[in-house]
Formats: sequence, structure tokens, C-alpha cells
Amino acid sequence: MSRSLTQPQGHLTPAEAMHLAQQAPAILRSNPKAVSSSPLLSLFSATESADLWAIYENLLLSCLRTGNDEAAAECLSRLVGRFGANNERIMALKGLFREASAGDDEALRKILKEYDDILKEDEANIPIAKRRVALLRSMGKTQEAITALTTLLDFTPIDSEGWAELSDLYLSQGLYAQAIHALEEVLVLVPNAWNMQARLGEVCLMAATATATTESPARYLAESVKRFCRSVELCDDYLRGYYGLRRVTDMLLADHGKSKKQPESDVFALPEPTTVEKLNQLATERLAEIVRRNNAGEALWQGYDAAEVAAARELIAKSTPKVVR
Repeated sequence: MSRSLTQPQGHLTPAEAMHLAQQAPAILRSNPKAVSSSPLLSLFSATESADLWAIYENLLLSCLRTGNDEAAAECLSRLVGRFGANNERIMALKGLFREASAGDDEALRKILKEYDDILKEDEANIPIAKRRVALLRSMGKTQEAITALTTLLDFTPIDSEGWAELSDLYLSQGLYAQAIHALEEVLVLVPNAWNMQARLGEVCLMAATATATTESPARYLAESVKRFCRSVELCDDYLRGYYGLRRVTDMLLADHGKSKKQPESDVFALPEPTTVEKLNQLATERLAEIVRRNNAGEALWQGYDAAEVAAARELIAKSTPKVVR
């Protein structure tokens, strides 16, 4: 049994999802099929492993990603048979299956109407509320998705994934301040998430670039440096953290001397130029090491995204002096 089937599917590449979906017939044949959602009857049915139903759900997601609707329908049928059609999580999976199978916008609008009807009867159905947000976004109704998600977060303010999604929605509309605020809410809940620290650094860097012609970007640049440094402090081989640190320090070194000196009382004061140079050098050295060891195939240096490694290699090459022979 593939270990990927017991883990969240969001990190899988299309090729990995396809590989899992191709295994669907064999997996379905080798695992039991529940005939009742009754917990008493399930005691006398085929043995269920702890991971069995997570495997069915993850297999369902992989099959939907790759267009294997027949296997996805069988996975969904077994989940419905085990947990019942009124289970909130199952209702959301049924909705996801229908969304993936919808042939046109009219079919999607009907599904959206069904979500609305379900939420009118039960406003606390969180899985359906989340599916509604996702469907609104996929239909291009970004403002409605933002409104729906902010309403949901008023109800469940400790949903870090919801705040991260809200930040992404704001960012798609160029609302940098709101996107930054949403990411700060994520970090209140998961302060040691190095990937989210780096993501906040990236959004701050975007905001600094976007506001450079209308206002001082120093506030955003200072916050960006802080977040990238925190990211690599938490995970000392995090490529995106070092890549972002190199980018923001490149910008600061290029702009050194062009901007007016900040008052000492400025809470967003930038680091001293010597500190920026040291951070830039550190980021360059660590990126070079990651790229070198990844390319060499060293066991503990694999798993990086190929596109991110290529971007790091290109960034390093720009700062490497050419040798004339």
C-alpha cells in the first residue's frame, strides 16, 4: 500500500496523483466494502484498518484529479455506505465529486444552489461552507468568495487554513494589506510554521514592489527581512526562505543610499547595510549548498520542488562573476 494514500494529497504532483489513481482498481479489490453505516454491524463485517477510510478518501481525490470518475464513484460509494449520506464530511465529498463531474456552468450553479439550501438548514455545516467558498472562487466570483470566507472565519476564527485561503484571495485582488493581515492571523495560530513565515515575507516583498511609486516601501521590506529570517531560523534548509531572503536583501543593497535615512524611532527601521550584506551572503551560500547537494543526489537533500531548485540556480548564476579564459 502506497504511503501517500494515508497522507494529505495537496503536496502530490500530477504525476504522483496519476500513479495513485492507476492503482485504484487493485486497491478497491483488496480492501473491504462496507454495507452499512451502523457501528454495531461494522463489528461483524470485514476487518477495517485504522487507515482504510483515509485511503478511500485520498484515493477519491487522486481519481478526481486525474479524471478517473468510475474509481472515484466507487470510493465515494464505499464512504457513503460506511458513514452515511448525512455525514458532513461525506456531504462535502459528494459535492466535490459533483463539481468535478459538472459539464458546464449551469451545473455548477445548481450545485451552488444546493450548498446554499444545505446551509440555510444548518449554518454550522463547516465542510459544505468551505466547499461553497471553493466553488465560488473556481467560478470567478472572488468577491463573493471573500465575503463567504470572512463570514465563515467569524464563526471559526481558529481555522489557520481558512485564513491562509483568505490571504490568497486578497492577494489575487491586489489587496496587500488585507492579505498580510490574514497571514498574520495564520501565524498567531501556528507561529512555528516556517513555510507561512516565508509566505508572509513573500507577500510583504510584493507589497513593497507594488507601493514603491506611491509610498515608502521600507515598512514592507523590513517586515519581509524579518519573516524570511524567522523562516530559515525555524528550518535551516528551507529553500524558499533563503531564496526570499536573497531577493529582499538584493533589493535593499541596490537601493542603499537612494532612500532618505529613517528616524531611529521608526519601528520598521531597516537593518544596517553591513547586516544586509551578511544576510545576502548567507542566503547565497545556503542556496548554493542546497542546489549542489540536490543535484548530486544526496539522500537527505532530495524532495525539493524542481522549479524552485531551478529558480535558485538561476538566481545564484546572476551573482556569480564570469571567468574569462
